[in-house]
Amino acid sequence: MMTIEIITTEELEKKLEAGEKLELVDVREDEEVAQGMIRGAKHIRMMTIPENLGQFDKEKEYIFICRSGARSENVCYYMQDQGYKVRNMIGGMLNWAGEVVVK
Repeated sequence: MMTIEIITTEELEKKLEAGEKLELVDVREDEEVAQGMIRGAKHIRMMTIPENLGQFDKEKEYIFICRSGARSENVCYYMQDQGYKVRNMIGGMLNWAGEVVVK
């Protein structure tokens, strides 16, 4: 099985603080993201990823986020199979110590 590139919550926080433009996709359910998301993340629920492939660009790298890192890892395998560049944020939002925004 192909491996998935990962990023830790600390690494991601540093990149965002440094002003890097990143493509973040939160795949949690609506009631979960209602508790707060990482600033700049797009919300596309895991089960709706296949029908939303048109929103993704194969030239860009996407960082997938969920609560613990398990669902986002599954999404990463799927997206990588479709030919997209992906990274999984390991530890998920449970491990995220940075700022969150509530929509």
